[in-house]
Amino acid sequence: MAPPDADGVAADGEGDGVQDPAARFAAASGRARRGNLDAGAEKLAAQGKLFVRDRIALLCDPGTFVEDQLLANAPYRDDMSPDLPADGVVTGVGEIDGRPVAVMANDPTVKAGSWGARTVEKIVRLTETALRDEIPVVWLVDSAGARITDQVELFPGRRGAGRIFYNQVRLSGKVPQVCCLFGPSAAGGAYIPSFCDLVVMVEGNASMYLGSPRMAEMVIGEIVSLEEMGGARMHATVSGCGDNLAVDDEDAIHQARAYLTYLPSRWSEDPPEYHAVPPARPLTADIVPAEEAQGYDVHDVLDGLLDAESFFEIKPLFAPELVVGFGLLEGRPVGIVANNPMHKGGVLFTDSADKAARFIWLADAFGVPLIFLADVPGFMIGSQVEREGIIRHGAKMITAVCEATVPKVSVIVRKAYGAGLYAMSGPAFEPVATIALPTAKIAVMGPEAAVNAVFANKIAAIDDEAERAAFVEEQREIYETDVDLLRLASELVIDAVVEWEDLRSDIARRLQRAAGKDRTFSVRRHGVPPV
Repeated sequence: MAPPDADGVAADGEGDGVQDPAARFAAASGRARRGNLDAGAEKLAAQGKLFVRDRIALLCDPGTFVEDQLLANAPYRDDMSPDLPADGVVTGVGEIDGRPVAVMANDPTVKAGSWGARTVEKIVRLTETALRDEIPVVWLVDSAGARITDQVELFPGRRGAGRIFYNQVRLSGKVPQVCCLFGPSAAGGAYIPSFCDLVVMVEGNASMYLGSPRMAEMVIGEIVSLEEMGGARMHATVSGCGDNLAVDDEDAIHQARAYLTYLPSRWSEDPPEYHAVPPARPLTADIVPAEEAQGYDVHDVLDGLLDAESFFEIKPLFAPELVVGFGLLEGRPVGIVANNPMHKGGVLFTDSADKAARFIWLADAFGVPLIFLADVPGFMIGSQVEREGIIRHGAKMITAVCEATVPKVSVIVRKAYGAGLYAMSGPAFEPVATIALPTAKIAVMGPEAAVNAVFANKIAAIDDEAERAAFVEEQREIYETDVDLLRLASELVIDAVVEWEDLRSDIARRLQRAAGKDRTFSVRRHGVPPV
């Protein structure tokens, strides 16, 4: 018999209508791999998007991706539609930098990446593989949500869409989970990003929402654009549901790969180590103004502390008064929690407390030591933040600090006042060490606020302006003497006063020596944290 043609039918007419089995499966596989690109390529190009398999090729090391369930919904009868290749999702295991990762990738050319019954089953099986083998999961999301026509098959059952989220929660803290959001993540599907450790959104294309703008208009009468409702920039700046923005698909995938380099593949392993690189600049005292009310950018401190070009910031546009992210210190991954006086004086708000708590839990889950750089006036006060629940949000951050059993170093850069000291892992929270730079101050509150709190009536009673100013200055000096840094060192409140140029090596040595510390916190099922 002659070799089959493209449709798997014998080319010389022998056995007319009978397909060679190998050719039949080759044709079905080829059809599945093409998705609906023949019809959808122009739309992808107009949106600046990559085809799903090109995304996977960028994510995974060449030749390492092994796909599962490629032939989902393959038409095996003439009356079946050929328009659901792979049921709109690609799943399998590849490698990133030689380490295995499970990959789920929606194919937006197949009914806008929507979920059918086979889609859900494929994703459930992928999460089961990740749980069994304890390998990270990368979610490449571009989906319009569930197909209403398939809702009975995909929504309510034991292996319905809910099982995906159940497994994501089981995976949380066991393996890293990263989401690159290239397009929509609609309705229930929006919870896939929400359960991930990092969500990178492509600006201009990505969106997340439980109800579309059209639904919002119908149900609650609100007229709003998609960008306002759930666009990438809104989520990265206002809601905090998105962590980092990307300019395009390639950038998002690059960020996902970079992020994973700081973390182990699973919770039971140590983070990877790399060759040490000198910092980008010297760490000198002139980085930070002596006047505590004067702002500065804490990124300048990080440039002198961490290996050059190693800082991967998370949520840079959300609650920027606090900076969090991963970096390398002499080749070893560390987590950074740093007040940034350049924004709102570094005061802690509800959003910055949430941002910190989430990051601290993340670093602790994967054994990454934490460095706290404190320059904080405390938590914000006033009726607005009280109504927003600043107390419970602050308690959430402090809970995360308490529960973190990785080695922690608390550095008092310029000041740590009030509960800000607690939130930044002060002496009571079992840091490896509390280190102060020579100009640091630790107190219940700043001197101006303290003098006013104690002597408000007396100050008001002094009519002469010069006399009043002299009295305030005298009381200020008394207060500052009471909380003098040398006294705090003498009474063992702090462990060391370190010069700027010695800070990097001092922290590195302390963390190296603490690498084997006991990670036990308490025996219980789990705490009941404030939320």
